[in-house]
Amino acid sequence: MLKKKFFLGLLMLIVGTVVYGVSFSKNATVEPLLVQAEVGKKWCPVCGMKIEDYYKTSYIAKLQMNGSIRQYCSMRCLVVDMQEYGIDEKSIKVLDVKNQEYIQAKNAYFVVDSKVAGTMSKSSKLAFKTKKDAQEFTKKYKGKIVSFDVALKMGKDSLKKDDSMTLKKKIKKTYPRGKRIFEKVCQQELIDPTNYIEINELKQNIVDKKLCKSLKEKDLQAVALYVWEVKRFGDLGSIEGKVEVQEDEKCPVCGMFTYKYPRWAAQIFYEENEVKKHWSFDGVKDLMKFYFDPLRWGDYKIAKQENITKILVTDYYSQKGIDGTKAYYVIRSDVYGPMGHEFIPFESLEDAKVFKKDHFGKKIIEFKDIEEYQVYKLDENE
Repeated sequence: MLKKKFFLGLLMLIVGTVVYGVSFSKNATVEPLLVQAEVGKKWCPVCGMKIEDYYKTSYIAKLQMNGSIRQYCSMRCLVVDMQEYGIDEKSIKVLDVKNQEYIQAKNAYFVVDSKVAGTMSKSSKLAFKTKKDAQEFTKKYKGKIVSFDVALKMGKDSLKKDDSMTLKKKIKKTYPRGKRIFEKVCQQELIDPTNYIEINELKQNIVDKKLCKSLKEKDLQAVALYVWEVKRFGDLGSIEGKVEVQEDEKCPVCGMFTYKYPRWAAQIFYEENEVKKHWSFDGVKDLMKFYFDPLRWGDYKIAKQENITKILVTDYYSQKGIDGTKAYYVIRSDVYGPMGHEFIPFESLEDAKVFKKDHFGKKIIEFKDIEEYQVYKLDENE
């Protein structure tokens, strides 16, 4: 009799694992819907984690700045993009844990603070289409049921603590592991992280071009994080004369954190009545938008052209800061910056000519010849 009860209990445990998982697997158990642009679509553009592996905590949303569709592994990464790019909140969809289909986040019932571990966060936030499904989940894993607005506020409020927690784990385990693998089985000289705008693009390139020996997802992620978050800034940090940007500086035009895009960093310095100010940009295109009409972007009264003392842009090849007013710019090439088509700067005309030929650029232009309409023309997909 006791033996029968034991096996019955074991059977119920197995059934529970199939339904939700004793430790709750976040992996997709259906064919995952991947909606991003083809390059890097398998991975979260913010942290690089594989969408399929965190499907049950994933989101889909549209960026306000350019209307592109992004897919995230977690609410944490959704919140990061909300703060940096801006997201159309009406566009946000979340995966219904039970049916594994995307639903409008504002209509979902969220179970928070359950026994299930969070994704990139201490507290889990799992969504359900119906309140009944959410209640059934809490019977197994505890937690409380809240609205999307409440869950989102929790995600925003805990972001700094969550990132601090995650960073400690990366420093202790992930970065050292990624460094070891990178130096042992990857073609180091062919992996330049400054060539990419997002970490998922970097991962796609490593896989497609076989820049490392075949890696399991965990090892690929460790390599990508090491290259993206350590090597990228370490290599650039050794460059003398690079454009120096602080971590709290945001581009006044698009709102992106400029330090994340060191290859494209640009600055304008102003001085009026012994008051000195400067602003940093994630590319020359946004710098020029600000240069021509600073008041369009905010209360920048000091930012008059007659108050400019210096303009710095990043030479594409050397990665050094150069005088933006004396640089040569290639436009409409096949190389894109964080905001799409860019004015790509070079200190020498010869370098600009080589780049234009190699990357199918349409034109080389000097600073003095740039007109405002040309700046906005680059935003058009021609």
